[in-house]
Amino acid sequence: MKLTLTHQAPELLETEALVAIVFDTGDDTATGEPADPGFDRLDSLAGGLLAELRRSGELTGKALDTVLLHRPAGLAARRLLLVGGGKREKWDLAQLRNAAGTALRFLKGKGVHEFVFLPPDGLPAETLVTATAWGLIAADFEPDSYKTDKNNDHRIDRAQIAVGSAESALESALERAVVVTEAQNLARALSNEPANRMTPRELVQRAQQVAYGCGLDFEALDSERMRGLGMGALLGVAQGSAEPPALIVMHYRPAGIPSSNAHLGLVGKAVTFDTGGISIKPADGMEKMKYDMAGGAAMIAVMQALAHLKPSIAVTAVVPTVENMPGSRAQRPGDIQTTMSGKTVEVLNTDAEGRLILADAITYARRQGCTHLVDAATLTGAIVVALGHTNVGVFTNQQAFQDRLLASARDCGEKMWPMPLDDEYKEQLQSNIADLPNIGSRWGGAITAAMFLKEFADPTPWVHLDIAGTAWLEEAKPYMPKGPSGVAVRTLVDLAMKM
Repeated sequence: MKLTLTHQAPELLETEALVAIVFDTGDDTATGEPADPGFDRLDSLAGGLLAELRRSGELTGKALDTVLLHRPAGLAARRLLLVGGGKREKWDLAQLRNAAGTALRFLKGKGVHEFVFLPPDGLPAETLVTATAWGLIAADFEPDSYKTDKNNDHRIDRAQIAVGSAESALESALERAVVVTEAQNLARALSNEPANRMTPRELVQRAQQVAYGCGLDFEALDSERMRGLGMGALLGVAQGSAEPPALIVMHYRPAGIPSSNAHLGLVGKAVTFDTGGISIKPADGMEKMKYDMAGGAAMIAVMQALAHLKPSIAVTAVVPTVENMPGSRAQRPGDIQTTMSGKTVEVLNTDAEGRLILADAITYARRQGCTHLVDAATLTGAIVVALGHTNVGVFTNQQAFQDRLLASARDCGEKMWPMPLDDEYKEQLQSNIADLPNIGSRWGGAITAAMFLKEFADPTPWVHLDIAGTAWLEEAKPYMPKGPSGVAVRTLVDLAMKM
């Protein structure tokens, strides 16, 4: 899909469809009072039809409701799609992003190939362009790459965003938004691949293509090198699979003198398939364990975006990738593994494997000179119990760094929620024969998993994102198909740029 800006007046736009936002007026519905100035103008151009539809209750303005009008009077467009924006006082960039995505997916299903989106007033112009582009490009992603009977007529070839002026800042905002959302879609595409196609070796090749395609330094540590570095926790997870593990490392170095001595480390869990190992998972739903590499996919995608956006700090991504299989050589409950840090771990549950591979990856990132760390992982089912499928769970060892990340999340419209990491939770991580067990009790499981990682991150400022509940949409949304979400990509790009 080609995405551009247009500066023409809405009534002059010759397009298959013009999309406008209509707000929920609540008790004002009976009087036909407009929720925003843009409604007045469109209603006047359409000969009062919009007000009539509102009075009849057909046009509610409720969030993401849609009404499609054909051959609207007073407009050059062949269709007018009205998308509900909900209550005006709750309107923000996330609502705009979702409304734009809803419009694209609705029109795509109707066989429309090009349209113009008319954002409402109320947000800064650059924010309007950015959020609209995020919504449109993310909504255009389809998870059906292996279907052979796709309806190829259901596609959007071109979309335009109508803005009032031809400012270069708006063009720049569009370019940045395209870069970031294409990276988000890369993360989704990687996470969507079946495990027989997306093995650790294949992920290494994909990451290498990304790195070489945009000028990043790249290396992949094999089993022999990891063994020499003492990465017993990572190698222990991988030993039950015929697929060899790897540690993907991607470096971005700013041109010229960096703006600070900060070196951001991005660590992402990439278990390309997780059976649970000897502590095997139930069969029901196991097919979705192909997306247990969503954290690693996100970090590869973030690096692609940063290579184009060029922040003035160094950034390194470290992505441990393995299969967790119950083969004849698989590690067993009760095994002891020695991590790269030198700490020993008693493996009580082989399905708590993500924290094991992250422990060695975090240690490696610290030894690469990273001054700040963020890891993202589909780590625990416990975070889904706590926060459902709405918020990412956020844990930290430094409040100031977490505050910066959460500010980026708010600015990008990604829902994240801070979780506790009090010292009392460490009491659950006691082993009689090793420094740490890899699980605590059943209570506070997401917290004890984060506490385990903290043992390897300290004292480096660190934030852990548990994306287990948000990396995969269990049900389709009006603005997104069912499947991988690419969560955290926008937030982490924003954080790096602001650092």
